[in-house]
Amino acid sequence: MNMIQAINSALDIAMGRDDEIVVLGEDVGYFGGVFKATEGLQARYGRTRVFDTPISECGIIGVAVGMATYGLRPVPEIQFADYIYPALDQLVSEAARLRYRSASEYTAPITVRTPFGGGIFGGQTHSQSPEGIFTHVAGLKTVIPSNPHDAKGLLIAAIEDNDPVIFFEPKRIYNGPFDGHYDRPVTPWSRHPQSEVPEGYYRIPLGKAAVVREGEAATLLCYGTMVHVALGVAEETGADVEIIDLRTLVPLDIETIEASVKKTGRCIVLHEATRTGGFGAELAALVQERCFYSLEAPVERVTGWDTPYPHSLEWAYFPGPVRLTEALKRVMES
Repeated sequence: MNMIQAINSALDIAMGRDDEIVVLGEDVGYFGGVFKATEGLQARYGRTRVFDTPISECGIIGVAVGMATYGLRPVPEIQFADYIYPALDQLVSEAARLRYRSASEYTAPITVRTPFGGGIFGGQTHSQSPEGIFTHVAGLKTVIPSNPHDAKGLLIAAIEDNDPVIFFEPKRIYNGPFDGHYDRPVTPWSRHPQSEVPEGYYRIPLGKAAVVREGEAATLLCYGTMVHVALGVAEETGADVEIIDLRTLVPLDIETIEASVKKTGRCIVLHEATRTGGFGAELAALVQERCFYSLEAPVERVTGWDTPYPHSLEWAYFPGPVRLTEALKRVMES
């Protein structure tokens, strides 16, 4: 399966197991979503469980909060993460606070699916990576898969979770992994071992990172598309780096991070979001607090720039192989 098919399969299996799960969003019904992630679900489960909404992100999430309060498990789709901002008030003030405010009398088991990230020439309005905003909000969980196998297992776990989850889908790797070399032919998921996705039910627990490559020289922390950029650089340079796919930012598997950095003594954080206030800053602070006496060099950050995502200069913005290789050299020479 590619990632779109894995997400579709996760939704299908979850809906088949639980009649309280509903899918809503712009064009998710008859059309099957702009990326076809919900294709066929309305025909299978009907218009009362898979339905289209007006173009109103605030309304989509507001309705989902009400549904969750009454016992449903809504899975709303925000068509692009760039348009999630009108829904912030509902997510931050309502969904994230509901359990705490009601002393657990009510919960908000909402899973908000939304494609994010660049690499598709979407420009400033279809390429943003706003995950750091949501990691700052107590009560929200943030999940980002990097491959079809994880996408299905993590999405099922998110839907079954009793707290609101923001499920970011790296759209650049919907159809295949991307190592950052935009001038090379696209590799489909069918040639990748992690495209082997079980047809039935399985879940990957939230809050558990994956060590996708073991190494001794440095730890590289990443998620989503950047996992494949990191793997590509490690292969090209031959560097003995340990690569950790965080998979969930909140809850964060800090134990796996700490064990790796204490082993390697060096750390690089890689993400596509803008640098200032990005989740990489939190990771760097945690590594410094927990691993200070093990560090042989300052923690490096390779990120997007503090500017709107440019259309014509997309690959200058994208933290690709060149910038990561340079950071790797700096941290190894320190």
